[in-house]
Amino acid sequence: MLTIFISAWHALAARFAEWRRRQQAYAELVALDDRSLADIGITRSEIPYILSQPRRDRAAPKGKVVSRGLKHAA
Repeated sequence: MLTIFISAWHALAARFAEWRRRQQAYAELVALDDRSLADIGITRSEIPYILSQPRRDRAAPKGKVVSRGLKHAA
């Protein structure tokens, strides 16, 4: 019984942490001006969509190019 409670608690904590991360990302993105958003390849209207996508599968809307975390040579 205790194991179930602990598992539920960890799941709840993980969901809260993910929600908090999304809220922080939203606040940071909406604080950017339109030119800065264009520099990273998104528009202001796409912010909620992008943040609503699952973290692993997050991608820009169709037709947009997203960097996949390529490492640059030193």
